[in-house]
Amino acid sequence: MSSSHAGRRPSARDRARQERQELIASYVLAKGVATPHELTEVSGASIMTVHRDLDELARRGLIRKFHGGVSAKASSVFESSSAFRLHYQSEHKDALAEAVLERIEPGMSVMLDTSSTNVFLARRIARLDDVPLTVITNYQPILHTLRSCDGVSLIMIGGRYSTVHDAFFGIDAVAMTQGLRANLAVLSTSAMTPDETYHQDQDIVLMKRAMMAAADERVLLMDPTKIRRTALHRLAPTRDFDELLLTDPDDPEFVAAVSEHVPTRIVKAARASEDQALEA
Repeated sequence: MSSSHAGRRPSARDRARQERQELIASYVLAKGVATPHELTEVSGASIMTVHRDLDELARRGLIRKFHGGVSAKASSVFESSSAFRLHYQSEHKDALAEAVLERIEPGMSVMLDTSSTNVFLARRIARLDDVPLTVITNYQPILHTLRSCDGVSLIMIGGRYSTVHDAFFGIDAVAMTQGLRANLAVLSTSAMTPDETYHQDQDIVLMKRAMMAAADERVLLMDPTKIRRTALHRLAPTRDFDELLLTDPDDPEFVAAVSEHVPTRIVKAARASEDQALEA
């Protein structure tokens, strides 16, 4: 009899650990920041067990550890995980997705970056009635959303896989993108000033730039929590985009300033959100 454990059913201990880690991850994703002691109360586990769980969740890219606590939120240096971004600013993201869908016509080729807003756009594309489109992306949640759509021809950009972002990056991904040409690139990023856009991750910056260069037109999707902010890496001047879609900015001075660099359309979200800025 083989001693291999492959295919064995999870033990009660394994299931308990998985349920506890899911509880901890859900709590951090919902709250944004938590301390280990706080998580012992949430999970009922010892502080040593919680630290082991946090090490595992950090290794999987679901949270980020820092001195004294853990976070799922972005900073000017670290971007939040894909799992976190997909659960926040949903009203803004859905409004932006609905607005940018107006630019997409049957027969077009569209590049979608790793912005979680583009998952909302993919969901709307999936509900179209067999409209022929070519969708190009390096983001797995978009692949999973559109893979069963009869009218959509999917091109998946491959490369080095990132667990945190659930997407492909690196030299091979950039090279493949450079070999393509799309009618439209739909992108977002984590921070912007009236004349410049920014992102925390240099691999993501390189992919976004490659997509921008490979498209005839470029649309930028942003929510108001990202304006008047910067991040570690410059992405591109706002003038390099053909249109900016911005939800509920409540900042007429910023709108006037950015409109001098890029045509700007204000989109009304279903309701205002108080969440901190994340990459859309």
